[in-house]
Amino acid sequence: MEIADLKAKIRDIKDFPTEGILFKDITTLLKDGPAFRYVIDVFVRRYQKERVDVVVGIESRGFIIGGALAHQLHAGFVPVRKFGKLPGKTIEVEYELEYGRDALAIHEDAIKPGQRVLAVDDLLATGGTMGATLRLIGQLGGQVVGVAFMIELSFLHGRDKLKEHPLHSLIVYD
Repeated sequence: MEIADLKAKIRDIKDFPTEGILFKDITTLLKDGPAFRYVIDVFVRRYQKERVDVVVGIESRGFIIGGALAHQLHAGFVPVRKFGKLPGKTIEVEYELEYGRDALAIHEDAIKPGQRVLAVDDLLATGGTMGATLRLIGQLGGQVVGVAFMIELSFLHGRDKLKEHPLHSLIVYD
């Protein structure tokens, strides 16, 4: 399978969630078993030697990729969710959106100091959500060994905000 094959399985939806946005819908790729398996296998090959202890996935599509990846890497899975969605004690961080502010949370006992962490999400746009997630991981003492995305919209320059961590995107739209 080639990257062009994967791109062909991603549906563009105009004006979602707001007018002027071209949304990259990965559900059309996820429903294709061989394509989804290929994506996970590529990430597994890339990160299997990193001795990942925990995969952190960002709500909600990062859960799909992160959960499958954690399983294959024999690692734990930790969800990062929007503020107020996790039970138990959490730590939170606010971050800037293109249109305002939001907050993310993680359980305060989700990562032990020194654990090797792979942070995963479906798409890198401006980098705000992953940047906030990396701050949460850092507050808990996790050691980020990689940051992975299925898709990167390089024209939004999100990578620039995440420079201090090794970053890999499978599919890049210029």
